[in-house]
Amino acid sequence: MDSLPPASAPGYLTKQESIAVHGVPNLLVRSLLDKQQFYDPEDAALALGISSAFWSLFGLLWPSGSRLAERLALRPVSTHERILEIGCGLALSSLVGHRRGANITASDCHPLAGEFLRENLRLNKLSPMNYQHGHWGQHSEQHQDPKVNSRFDLIIGSDILYERDEQGDLAHYINEHLEDHAEVWVVDPNRGNRAHFHRNMAAQGFSLREEVLDISATETEAAYKGRMLTYLRD
Repeated sequence: MDSLPPASAPGYLTKQESIAVHGVPNLLVRSLLDKQQFYDPEDAALALGISSAFWSLFGLLWPSGSRLAERLALRPVSTHERILEIGCGLALSSLVGHRRGANITASDCHPLAGEFLRENLRLNKLSPMNYQHGHWGQHSEQHQDPKVNSRFDLIIGSDILYERDEQGDLAHYINEHLEDHAEVWVVDPNRGNRAHFHRNMAAQGFSLREEVLDISATETEAAYKGRMLTYLRD
């Protein structure tokens, strides 16, 4: 654990951990010390709709992110396949895919997500990878990071169904950035908004394959209950 925040990150504390992902070697991950961390002196996050209550969430490791990373660790790598992780946070899945040689782009709306990704790439002695600003729904413009502006063969995300999204903003965003014959992976920890998302994705022409995830606790890992949602469009 870092004893002091790095000079480039005044205002919040971090920790560094070795994170196990089944199927690949451990990754060193720098994350926020806890949920109480907050630092937005110029209101950059607030302007993007990220309140102080939600500010720290990008910088924490979440169980659904580990489940998604495990799935990506098992996917055969094709250099011709373009993958986008949306709402990446600490981008554990993107780090796994990048280390395996996948052509993957990480994206998030938080103004510090790119900085944390670059540091975690450095900690693991990995080459630079693509990071872009990804934001669905109404929000202010940002000019710090390039926006996601191309199409992908696979879009992945974990724990991204945290709002009811009556207008279908997330499904529209996915549709705008997905090739015609492609698929979408979403790992959801039973948050209760799946039905809305299913309807919104169906309206975009996607069919659903749903897998229940019920993983028992071990000595090193807590139990997990959720869904692996795979959306396909012919």
